[in-house]
Amino acid sequence: MPHQVIVNADDFGLSPCENAVILGAFQAGVISSATAMANMPAFEAACLMAQHPLLKGRIGLHFNLTYGRPLSQGILERSTFCDRQGEFDLNLPRHTLWLNRRDREAVMDELEAQWQRCVDNGVRPSHLDSHQHVHNIWPIGEIVARFAARQGVAVRLARNLGQNLSLPKRVFKGLLNRRLHTLAGATADYVCTPVDLRNAPVPTDGLLEIVAHPNQLGADFGDAYLNPGESLTQVLERRLAGIERVSYAVVSRDFQAGTAALE
Repeated sequence: MPHQVIVNADDFGLSPCENAVILGAFQAGVISSATAMANMPAFEAACLMAQHPLLKGRIGLHFNLTYGRPLSQGILERSTFCDRQGEFDLNLPRHTLWLNRRDREAVMDELEAQWQRCVDNGVRPSHLDSHQHVHNIWPIGEIVARFAARQGVAVRLARNLGQNLSLPKRVFKGLLNRRLHTLAGATADYVCTPVDLRNAPVPTDGLLEIVAHPNQLGADFGDAYLNPGESLTQVLERRLAGIERVSYAVVSRDFQAGTAALE
């Protein structure tokens, strides 16, 4: 069994509905972490919720390049990322390995703007991941990981557990994760979805992150990855009974302590 598990709910701040479900999942002890979308309509309400003792220090940034309007100006001029109406419209193949200088600068400016909006609303992100996994695109991942290192926080690896990962995907994700870990330092060891957790062998060591998108299931919680009516709570209990649920703040603190000891 893994030593610890992070159950992270993505999309905090997307809408009042997502906010309510995520707060409820924290209160029920189903999730231990969440990441917020800084350019979404319910973001400021999410930041107010983030002051709750159960959430404080457990909210990261869900970096977004695919939905809504950007927070920075330069990226509006880049057709790689935005349409003529000023909305995100990512036009970048997932296998892209290089970005030109202006596109890289635009991504960096937008990442800084989304991070700063969190800070301005009283939330210093505990870690970084991304909406629709855009930081799994190699050059974007490098930008995100370097930024995470400068901020002293963890970054999510690409999903590396599951039965539907082909050999080419495993090779690519292995190389990408090695690069993300090298650049950022702090991260989990394994990343999977609730479906992967249900169907695949559970790691026997390390720190595991479950990428969750919880939804309300009566008095219980389901997940967007699971079948309709299937309980996320029960999947977690069956597969990870007795495993401590933590946040990425623990990872970042341990990494910073280790780094300081080496200096």
